[in-house]
Amino acid sequence: GHQWSFECDTRVDLKVLQELAANIAETPEHFSVQRQVSKIYDDRKRMAAGAMAANWGFAETLAYASILAEGHPVRLTGQDVGRGTFSHRHAVLHDQKDATTYVPLQNMGKDQPTFTIHDSYLCEEAVLAFEYGYSTTTPNSLVIWEAQFGDFANGAQVVIDQFITSGEAKWQRLCGLTMLLPHGFEGQGPEHSSARLERYLQLCAEHNIQVVVPTTPSQIFHLLRRQVVRPLRKPLVVMTPKSLLRHKQAISTLEELADGTFQPVIGEVDQLDQSKVNRVVMCSGKVYYDLYNRREELEKQNVAIVRIEQLYPFPESDLVDELSQYPNLESVVWCQEEPMNQGAWYCSQHHMRNALRKVKPEIHLDGVGRPHAAAPAVGYISVHVEQQEKLVNDALNG
Repeated sequence: GHQWSFECDTRVDLKVLQELAANIAETPEHFSVQRQVSKIYDDRKRMAAGAMAANWGFAETLAYASILAEGHPVRLTGQDVGRGTFSHRHAVLHDQKDATTYVPLQNMGKDQPTFTIHDSYLCEEAVLAFEYGYSTTTPNSLVIWEAQFGDFANGAQVVIDQFITSGEAKWQRLCGLTMLLPHGFEGQGPEHSSARLERYLQLCAEHNIQVVVPTTPSQIFHLLRRQVVRPLRKPLVVMTPKSLLRHKQAISTLEELADGTFQPVIGEVDQLDQSKVNRVVMCSGKVYYDLYNRREELEKQNVAIVRIEQLYPFPESDLVDELSQYPNLESVVWCQEEPMNQGAWYCSQHHMRNALRKVKPEIHLDGVGRPHAAAPAVGYISVHVEQQEKLVNDALNG
């Protein structure tokens, strides 16, 4: 078996990337594209030319294009995968005059591998079980199941518990299935808000699965490519964002896609004076942008923010490297949007403590998040906002 490693070359030559990007932003002549969709495709042409920063939908579809170009079939199923639940993907175009469809990723060249995309029925257990079987028998392809909302995976829980997370340990069945689970506390109803990150982390042991929470287009690009390029086959659970799909700060450059890599930990991005930093806030997911922007408002130069983008297998040495940059560290806190009985806190705090112990054993790790709750989210926007303000301020100020 292959040893687990974070290292993997997922780069793509910039010229090749630009050609692929231009190719998949093309629509056939006389094909009548809906107005807003047409704008998305025009923007993608600009992104391909480097005239506009890459957003999530662009980076994701470009990852598929590059995987196909390297000879690997791609298969994507879920309730609304053609459009993308939060309408970022638009992999399937519908002619507004005669209702015919066109899929750019199926029209990249005559010898390309198959790109299969199906909007599936609301019978998640059956669909996910099928995709699990499909992925175990097609090791060369990228097989993805997307849940339309976080809770849609709840209906498929038995497949996750009995097959995906334990099949290798029980039957030595290797599986490279990828699950995209929309996750994001945006003040909507409980079942929209949480893909139940805590459940997956509780199932993690013996390097059985990968659980990631990417926050930039470059991260999702390299993550999807890593799943195919690396000779290791492990199920991949991705907590994918909702508001970040359109967030002005959640962008990447073409160069980051071409020359970058997936980073299990992303350190502080501003040029802070490291000797003046006495507090580090660790987080995963979109709360990062709230923390970053609030820190700017408060002009706090003493707080560094570190993103843990891969929660399992936990990148302990990467985190040690980040924490080690601050000689005068006095406090370290984990900040999450989820209630404290949910999210990453219970299942991952020992990993964070292990890293902290190697750097500053005298510091006690604190956790900040929403109050313990029976439901995944409050569902009242005013209460949601109030809670969000509090957890962001608590994380930064202590």
